[in-house]
Amino acid sequence: MVFSYPTSRRSTLRGGLKAALIAAAALVPLALPLAPAQAADKVTLMLNWYVYGEHAPFFYGKAKGFYAAEGIDLDIQEGRGSAVTIQAVAAGTVDFAYADVPTMIRAAVKGAPVTAVGVALQTSPMSVMGFTDKNIKKPEDIKGKIVATTPGDSMSQIWPLFLKQTGLSERDFQTVSGDGQTKLNAVINGQADLLLGYSMDQSMKIKDATGKDVHPIMFADYGIHLISSGVIVNKEFLAKNPDLVRRFMAATTKSFEEAEKNPEGATDAVLAALPKAGQRATLLEGFQRTIPLYRTAETKTRRPFQVTDANMKDSVELLVEYGGVAASAKDNPKAFYTRDYLPADPSN
Repeated sequence: MVFSYPTSRRSTLRGGLKAALIAAAALVPLALPLAPAQAADKVTLMLNWYVYGEHAPFFYGKAKGFYAAEGIDLDIQEGRGSAVTIQAVAAGTVDFAYADVPTMIRAAVKGAPVTAVGVALQTSPMSVMGFTDKNIKKPEDIKGKIVATTPGDSMSQIWPLFLKQTGLSERDFQTVSGDGQTKLNAVINGQADLLLGYSMDQSMKIKDATGKDVHPIMFADYGIHLISSGVIVNKEFLAKNPDLVRRFMAATTKSFEEAEKNPEGATDAVLAALPKAGQRATLLEGFQRTIPLYRTAETKTRRPFQVTDANMKDSVELLVEYGGVAASAKDNPKAFYTRDYLPADPSN
């Protein structure tokens, strides 16, 4: 006997079977093991010194998840001077360095396998500074004063050029010498009127110690075009990890851009990570003094780190003339930096 269902009944059965098959198929993935999420790349960044205002963007970017978004688990380490930090990245003990690019150029000329993949401070923070209430606001005000220096450091090497540019000579003032802390103490204790220092660093240390405002006379305002801090990598590390370097610089560029828009939030990110990093007011002021150093007149519309070839060329030539760098460095300034790993800049 052959059973025959009405057309409507056959349609219902087929519809039920189809629904059952779809439901069964939907359950299949649940029975399969889930693929593990790809682990983030653990990356170490060593700073040029103990944390101060200049470093705020890195902490802000980490707190805001900009590095995590690029698949990077960032560990920020304090440094003990640019030379030591650059040695660490040259030896491969850290992945990235944030340090003085002129110091890196000196090391590279001597054979260190390092290069800059981004120049953050394209205007030099070098200055001669003293308490604001002493009313030393321009070069001619230095005459008759006492200036504290550290022989052999980068600022002392460029100091003769500043004197030349401003029409001063060493006969116009007295000089006292000492290491970095001795130099600070000389101004703090009234044994010197001025010291050579970075506008956003030593000035804030003096203010922290005394509560008094400090006025820096900027070298850059007198025709001294010299780059400063940047991101530095080992050349072998760069060759092996080009994608990681691109992701790191994408996250770092965004971190600097967003921190620039929100200095207060960037400062809070530093203190959230390191509560003993300093007083909030001076950390904030130090970072605010750093922001104008990110660009020159030529890069004022560009994203961070987009240093010009002309700026690098001028810096190398200045280092050869005044900074003790071998003359061969002038043959190929592009050997010391690259912009190839930076994110796109619509203004270029």
